[in-house]
Amino acid sequence: MTLSSENTMQEVVAPTGVVTIAGRKAKITLETTFPDSPAWQPHPVDPEKAERMAYDGCIGGYGCCYAAFYSIIGQMAEKHGAPYKDFPFHAMKAGRSGIGGWKSTCGALVGAAFAYGLFYEKKEHNELVRELFHWHDTTALPVYRPKTNCKLDVDIPSSISRSVLCTASKARWAYASGFPIKSKECSERCARLTADVARKAIEILHAKMDGTFVATADKNAGMKCDDCDNCGSSFKEEAASVIIVKQPEFRSVKAS
Repeated sequence: MTLSSENTMQEVVAPTGVVTIAGRKAKITLETTFPDSPAWQPHPVDPEKAERMAYDGCIGGYGCCYAAFYSIIGQMAEKHGAPYKDFPFHAMKAGRSGIGGWKSTCGALVGAAFAYGLFYEKKEHNELVRELFHWHDTTALPVYRPKTNCKLDVDIPSSISRSVLCTASKARWAYASGFPIKSKECSERCARLTADVARKAIEILHAKMDGTFVATADKNAGMKCDDCDNCGSSFKEEAASVIIVKQPEFRSVKAS
């Protein structure tokens, strides 16, 4: 570090690059590179354990993003220690309920995408995310049901979201199930869906690690600009139906 009393120049050399501040008008130059460290490498984790961790994290108040991320990276931290254990996991709480409660991208998907981002750069990362998101959009979820200690021990209907957006996903599920979005059934649905996302994210990660990953989602998969016109009217009809639908009767069913 060097200081000059004439122009108050400060130069800091950091591992990620050089930051230079000159005078009162700061000029900052950052050069960042993907960490080429053998310490930051993906390791196999238990998908069944991840399901349970993701479910418990979600119903425990940590949020879907944190729960999905921790079910993957947290397992690596428990088994391998640093650097995984040093990650500021609390930051992942920001992704809950579609990021800060904003109901945008599903927090469970965000958490999984961040886990991939620790190990893979743009091209490979995009492939993994695309595969996971496409699966989420085209699969009837949730599938997971805890065998023990289920917070709401009932059958939870599944639905195909056709969107990664939290608000759209919930609306379509509410329309298909008859349960209101703001209900204990919907909260249980999200916790189970987070478990499903964690398991699928790990399956994709393992395939990538052992060299068997084959992308099945079209590289152009996802919402395109003209999709709004194509899906808008049908979605509005579904969303309107959610408001007037009557909550159905159901009976408690013990988990197997």
